[in-house]
Amino acid sequence: MTTPQIPTSFADQVAIITGGADGLGLALAEKLVANGTTVCLFDIDQAKLDLATSRLGAKAKGFAVDVSSPERVDEAVAAIVAEFGRVDILLNSAGITGKTNLKSHEVDVKDFERVFSLNVLGSFLTCKAVLPHMVAQNYGRILNVASIAGKEGNAGMVAYSSSKAAVIGMTKSMGKEYAETGITINALAPAVVRTAMVAAMPEAQVEYMTSKIPMKRCGALEEFATMAEFILSPGNSFTTGFTFDLSGGRAVY
Repeated sequence: MTTPQIPTSFADQVAIITGGADGLGLALAEKLVANGTTVCLFDIDQAKLDLATSRLGAKAKGFAVDVSSPERVDEAVAAIVAEFGRVDILLNSAGITGKTNLKSHEVDVKDFERVFSLNVLGSFLTCKAVLPHMVAQNYGRILNVASIAGKEGNAGMVAYSSSKAAVIGMTKSMGKEYAETGITINALAPAVVRTAMVAAMPEAQVEYMTSKIPMKRCGALEEFATMAEFILSPGNSFTTGFTFDLSGGRAVY
């Protein structure tokens, strides 16, 4: 049996990016493709997937996946491994805020469940699907997109804040479990980054979040992609189970 090759650069690696058709996921996909990585985008919006893969070129492939569906996640990961032989990188950036600018007693239970289904269960299912392949090759990089809301809690966003706190807890547990396998599992907690998800929120909610940022501005997609690229790089090999800050000074712990 051939010993799997441990990557030393992004070239020839295979990445899965959930929510990859736009926003944070697409921003990272552009960086990885430029570095020679094959990028597999998971998204539920086929039209956006087609646009994204066309924009990224031959190194990108789109998969219409609802990440809250165990069967669909398993099918897509199996297809990727069958075609490319490995999975080196997973970015979990698929997520929703749910309805915001509400007091907790005003939140609909079904909306709360929907947020957890995508943000928490979706991240768990993709990790569960790729981890056996990463263990077999003694290498992997997983990055779960959390949020400053998961650290501090944003008023008016109880479902989202709770879900991102769960993502942080999951990352800590997984990081410890796989610490001796050559796999690192970290989280990244942005404050407000101007994406379509943020644009869809009530402006009062966005203003509330931005007002708490010492830099008094939103983060940029390029800033997210640059930090994510470092966290997922082969050289970032001695940090796992950690939640990185991307909050313009709001969180310094």
